[in-house]
Amino acid sequence: MASWASNFAQKLGSKEFRSYLMSTHFWGPAANWGIPLSAIADFSSSPEKISGKMTTALTFYSLLFMRFAWMVSPRNYLLFACHATNEVAQLVQLYRFVDYNGGVAAVLKNGGKMIKENAEKKN
Repeated sequence: MASWASNFAQKLGSKEFRSYLMSTHFWGPAANWGIPLSAIADFSSSPEKISGKMTTALTFYSLLFMRFAWMVSPRNYLLFACHATNEVAQLVQLYRFVDYNGGVAAVLKNGGKMIKENAEKKN
C-alpha cells in the first residue's frame, strides 16, 4: 500500500503532470465544468425557466465537442467527460422543457408561438 501511495505522489510531482496542469488540456475542461454543473443544479428549478433553443444548442455543442475531445491527439478524456455529462444534463433539461410544454407534438406544432409568448411574459 505504501508503494502505491509513493508511486502516486511521484506521479503528482513529476514534470509531465505539472506540464499537464499548465496546459489547455486541463484548464479548458476545468473551466468548462461550470456548464454541466449549472444544468444539474437547475434540475430542481421550474421548467418554465428553461429555454428550448438554448438547451438544444448546448446539446449539439456538447455532441460536437465530445467528438473533438475523442479525436484530438492526445485524447482529452477530461474534456470528453465534461461534455458527456453536459450532454446528459441538457437532454434531461430538454425532456423537462418538452414535457412542461405539452409533449413533442405540441412543441413542434406551436414551437414558434410558445417561444414568442414566453418572451412576451418575461418582458
